[in-house]
Amino acid sequence: MQTLAHFGDGGPGPWILFFPVIWALVIGGGIALLRRTGWRGRGGPARRSPVDEHSPIAVLGHRFASGEIDEDEYWRRLSVLTEEFGPTKRNP
Repeated sequence: MQTLAHFGDGGPGPWILFFPVIWALVIGGGIALLRRTGWRGRGGPARRSPVDEHSPIAVLGHRFASGEIDEDEYWRRLSVLTEEFGPTKRNP
């Protein structure tokens, strides 16, 4: 019976399995690193907006984007909303 890759005849023996395992670890580590640093598909957790879609700030942004209000009115209202609904303030 022959052993792995003719180990007794000067072949590489069980060491031949070492290199595929190393490559699998390198590829798996690269994928894990990319996932941890925010490389995700569209709509993944890394791309979610910090503002809820139905919050007053989001509604104001949609109104500005659709052309219902001009830039001056947008900034004026946004300054009021960030004081009331900003990240440090909470709704009662």
